[in-house]
Amino acid sequence: MSTTVLLTEHEPATRGVLEQQLRDDGFELAPPGSAPDLVLAGNDAELDRWRGQAPVIMLGPAEARPDERVRAFRRGCDDYLARPFHYDELVERMRAVLRRTGVPSSARIVAGSLAIDRRARLVTVRGIRIELSQKEYDLLLQLARDPERVFTKEELLRDVWGFRTRSRTRTLDAHASRLRRKLRAADPAAPLVENEWGVGYRLFGPFPA
Repeated sequence: MSTTVLLTEHEPATRGVLEQQLRDDGFELAPPGSAPDLVLAGNDAELDRWRGQAPVIMLGPAEARPDERVRAFRRGCDDYLARPFHYDELVERMRAVLRRTGVPSSARIVAGSLAIDRRARLVTVRGIRIELSQKEYDLLLQLARDPERVFTKEELLRDVWGFRTRSRTRTLDAHASRLRRKLRAADPAAPLVENEWGVGYRLFGPFPA
């Protein structure tokens, strides 16, 4: 399955050229409402929208100052490329980011009885559809990318909510609790959103081979 790319370029001529070049190189353009494997963001709003959900390469203005580029990295972008850029360099940066972030070749993530269709933003447990809020979905997707790994609270607050500093908020705990209840309501044997006290959360099995 080809890698899906969300292109947020708004200038029609540039967008048209990039779309054709990406298709020629085997990439698939993500349709509206789908979950892409990689985002090419043209502004801070797009970076904030997709941070934590997919790797983001920021396509910044030619006049961007070093401090503006540093700020983009601190906001969560995975790479930064100023305009005008050479298309071949863009493609190599895209491939490097995909290798580094370990984006799966498939848009479907399976962990035990849990399945996530990233393109349709569909979560099922033993075929039963689970209705989740955006942040519940984002949290589950983050945990399911590496089942049984413990994600620290700082990681999850940064990658899912965009918090850049330590916070005493109960937002993460509240979302994890609701997510746990929804999964268990669908299937008592569903993977458990488990709290590792003092550390963070993980998606705990069973995950049969």
